[in-house]
Amino acid sequence: MTGGTGVLGRPLTERLRADGHEVRVLSRHAQPYAVDLVAGGSGLDAAVAGVDTIVHCATSPRGGDEQAAANLIAAARRAGVGHLVYISIVGVDRVPFGYYRTKLAVERLVEESGLGWTVLRATQFHDLLVMLFQILSKPPVMLVPAGVSDQPVAVAEVADRLADLAVGAPAGRVDDMGGPEVLTFPELARAYLRATGRRRPLVNVPLFGKAYRGFRAGGHLTPERAVGKATFGEHLAARFGAAGSPRR
Repeated sequence: MTGGTGVLGRPLTERLRADGHEVRVLSRHAQPYAVDLVAGGSGLDAAVAGVDTIVHCATSPRGGDEQAAANLIAAARRAGVGHLVYISIVGVDRVPFGYYRTKLAVERLVEESGLGWTVLRATQFHDLLVMLFQILSKPPVMLVPAGVSDQPVAVAEVADRLADLAVGAPAGRVDDMGGPEVLTFPELARAYLRATGRRRPLVNVPLFGKAYRGFRAGGHLTPERAVGKATFGEHLAARFGAAGSPRR
């Protein structure tokens, strides 16, 4: 598994090992499979030798994902890996956001790899919104993007879904996975403020550009696939020990 020490990779590794599967964790610093996917090299070949399935979770908003995927796919071909599972994001083909374009390009590399493959798209994790709100709430006024909603999902639930896919046969592009609720940014932000005991006035700020229009149009949402169970409010309560249920 690439990115096995990350936000998604860690619970996925734990789930697979708990189910009795041998898991190799590939990351820049995880021994004995410390691998730089962007650089490639002999360490990558050794890491994937004898592997049945690769789950590719490693990613970086700073760039290099396409090269990393190309190196991983080449090594997987050489090793005769039978199944490559990739985690992507809902809306990568609908929202012209730079990071989303990269994820879509990696999807295409996976699909054209010649390997058996599975791609799962999920909505944003609860923790990503918390990190965003931690930044936005630092000033005395909290600015949020006007007209944008989100559909956060629990990372543990995505890990469980990926684990099931990893032990199954290659399935191609599977159904998207979204959180249980579509909520506006003010609703989500107020829930965060209540849960953390902060007081900030909210100001809706209109932004510009094609990516913003895509988010406003809900291209990153999948309300018809609201299969997640844990709500953002429940996540906040578990993390901060306070009621954070969004109020409409």
